[in-house]
Formats: sequence, structure tokens, C-alpha cells
Amino acid sequence: MKKNILAIALALFGFSSSVIGQDIPQSLVPSVIQNNFKKTFPNAKDVEWEQEGEMYQVEFETGWDIDHDVWYNSAGEIVKHEEDIYRRSLPEAINNKLNTEFSRYAIDDLKKISSSSHTAYTLELKSFTEEWKIAFDETGKVLSKIAD
Repeated sequence: MKKNILAIALALFGFSSSVIGQDIPQSLVPSVIQNNFKKTFPNAKDVEWEQEGEMYQVEFETGWDIDHDVWYNSAGEIVKHEEDIYRRSLPEAINNKLNTEFSRYAIDDLKKISSSSHTAYTLELKSFTEEWKIAFDETGKVLSKIAD
């Protein structure tokens, strides 16, 4: 079970760096994807599209410069959504874990990564001597901890 959870965490954490697409104009994005995107994210700004095989990735901002990366399949369904978040948006269980086990670290680069079957939260922890990239599930369980 631990191996499965670690594999899922690494897949969620690493997926964003493994998909390197080619920039495309919005006019080349299928209408079903564009329509679903506009319906789900009506306040998106600074929108940029990329394509990698059958997948379409859109990078955009909402609110106070909150960055999003969303991947769509060719049917227009969201496969993965990665978004910047604030610490106050973390589940209480993760904040409790940070306050007890990681209190000596500064926290940076918080992200919520959602797929159809899983949600993970990733962040960077920094102290004077250490830096970690860590992923949690919604219950505060550490899914992966990688030295940075």
C-alpha cells in the first residue's frame, strides 16, 4: 500500500514537469475543450495553451495572480488541475502536521494538485540547513518527501 501511495504522489508531483508541450494558438484548441474551460474558469486571464499528443494544457491566472495549470483530454475532460494556494487553504490536518512536525521550516510554493481520483498538496519547506519538497494527502499523511 505504501508503494502505491508513493507512486501516486510521485506521479502527481512529477507529472507537471514531464509534460512539455508545444505552444498553440487558442484557435487550434478543440471547441469542446474551450467551452469546458470557459465554463469552469470564467475569470481566467493571461491564458496560454500547449498541446502534447492528445493532451491540452492551459496555463492561466485567476484572482490575485493565482497560477493554474489544467490538463484536458481530447474529450474536453479535466485530467489534472494544479493551482497555487495560500496556507489558509490547506486542510486543517495538513496545517496541524506543519505546526507540530515542521514548525522550524519556512513554507513556500504551495500547490493543490487534483486528478479525477486523487488530491495532493505539495509545498517546499526550507530551514537554514535543509530544503524539502513534500506532498501530503488531504488527511495530512506525507506521501513523499524529497530533498531539494
